Amino acid sequence: MYKTLFFCLLTLISSFSICIAQSATDLIALDAKATGSKLKLEIGTEQKITDRNLYDNQPNFINEKQMAFSAADEKGNHDIIIYTFSSGKFTNLTKTPDLNEFSPAITDCGLYVSAVTVEKDGKQRLWLYPTNFGEPELLYDDIEPVGYYDWYDNRAAMFVLGQPNTLIYPFAKENILNISQNVGRTVKKKPKSSIITYLDKNDSKEINGQKVFAIKGFDIEKQRSFNYGYSIPGEEDFIWLNKNLLLMGKGNELFFRKANKQDWQSAGYIKVEGYQDISRMAYSHDLKKLVLVMERTN
Repeated sequence: MYKTLFFCLLTLISSFSICIAQSATDLIALDAKATGSKLKLEIGTEQKITDRNLYDNQPNFINEKQMAFSAADEKGNHDIIIYTFSSGKFTNLTKTPDLNEFSPAITDCGLYVSAVTVEKDGKQRLWLYPTNFGEPELLYDDIEPVGYYDWYDNRAAMFVLGQPNTLIYPFAKENILNISQNVGRTVKKKPKSSIITYLDKNDSKEINGQKVFAIKGFDIEKQRSFNYGYSIPGEEDFIWLNKNLLLMGKGNELFFRKANKQDWQSAGYIKVEGYQDISRMAYSHDLKKLVLVMERTN
């Protein structure tokens, strides 16, 4: 059954990922401020949110005080965890021994945290988990295997695994827009716009022996494509800090640039003993917090 989540707009809330060999990662937070075309990191404020020799990854802010992420337990099962910054407390949104949940994100209406769920039979589909801890709901029953996604207008733009990987946007069951093919693992809506951005692996070049990929955008409303320059060499994870600024990491260094510029600027090095290699990131304008996924070295 398809749902457009239209009913979410009428209600107010009161308050991928593929199973592959995974390294041990933790979530590191630091104070950061992005304004217009500037990013300032408060080096020295780095703080470990998680500290386990397991997989804690895929962070995403779901409101002005909480973040969701995917975490593995000792048996290799992945659940969605909610972290509250004000209290420092963790809460299981899911606790499913026979399912694995990845890539959490808040829906446009705020009533659900969505997640790519690996089901008992291996299907990878998008599910909705109510923020009031009610029963989860399957969103698109015939779209799979979903790897990554982001939301626009109560519908999910989805990276669907295949040969090649495809980025789609379902206006309706019989009206599915094919945005692009051979895309990378990052799918992000540009803030304050109707533009879905992604890495286009059909458009690449080499810099110092490493590939860089074009960051492209597609405007769902205007049906237009946009170019936002190229990625950092050898990296695929990017986020928008605001409608102007892109952020990527390489090793222990963070880089940012305006979307209409070509050159990346160093924002600084993240030095946390026992950690290396920044990958996924999440930023909260309200909290002025940047959360980074970093690999444990011991």
